[in-house]
Amino acid sequence: MSRNKNRRIASFKKELKKNKTAAFALVFLVLIILLAIFAFLMPYPPNKVDVTHVLQPPDGKHLFGTDELGRDYLTRALYGARISLTVGILAMIISTSIGVFVGTISGYFGGRIDNFLMRIVDIISSIPWMILVTVVSIFLTPGLKAIVLVIGLFTWMSTARLVRAETLSVKEREYVLYAKSSGQSLRKIIWKHIIPAVFPTLIIASSVSIANAILMESTLSFLGLGIQQPLSSWGSMLQNAQGNLGNAPYMAIIPGLLIVLTVYSFNKMGDILRAVIEPKTGGR
Repeated sequence: MSRNKNRRIASFKKELKKNKTAAFALVFLVLIILLAIFAFLMPYPPNKVDVTHVLQPPDGKHLFGTDELGRDYLTRALYGARISLTVGILAMIISTSIGVFVGTISGYFGGRIDNFLMRIVDIISSIPWMILVTVVSIFLTPGLKAIVLVIGLFTWMSTARLVRAETLSVKEREYVLYAKSSGQSLRKIIWKHIIPAVFPTLIIASSVSIANAILMESTLSFLGLGIQQPLSSWGSMLQNAQGNLGNAPYMAIIPGLLIVLTVYSFNKMGDILRAVIEPKTGGR
């Protein structure tokens, strides 16, 4: 196991050296996460109103300028990164947990249980996510908890399909068949044999899930169904920028660029992990 781990680490480093865009994605993600964590060190509070510096363009004092209330836009962007990344990670944990549970049970037992669970997945997947999430959001109080739950509870279907496909293959392997015949409990078989076998696939799916969750949060916040004032996320910053596009275009460009780069970076990391874990089929 240690040798296999070292091989994958070496392969990951090799991929980063060959793929400059992947190296950029990794550096960007590390940087934006660190900046979000240490945003409290910024000299300007995120919600401090300063009517004497309203819509001030980027300069030496305010690197990203100020918004319509004179708040430092760089500080707002970093605190917005906290919200957007938190939503992405927490929603990924929820959706992955549900997807692993449904996919494992469906693939392991098969038969009627498999058919029933997969029909549920098909029904939910057939509804456009924007309609589904928007309708549910209307019945919840807008905020961080609501947006995490809504995204997490309605984005697990693709993970469930992936885990089901892997489980169907893994459960026929010799060591799993031996575990069954030796009388090991179902819980032990799943946790000791099934889950570790599908874990590489989960790592790849999780990186993509975080990117999708950030994009969904940004969309919902832009529509006014997500993060509410005085909190800021990149999506809510885009919404606030609508009324000032003519005289303060940076208010839309900055959060928009951060969303694009973050989503791209997570997706790129997913491609690299796929190339490392599944070198024959992994993309770049």
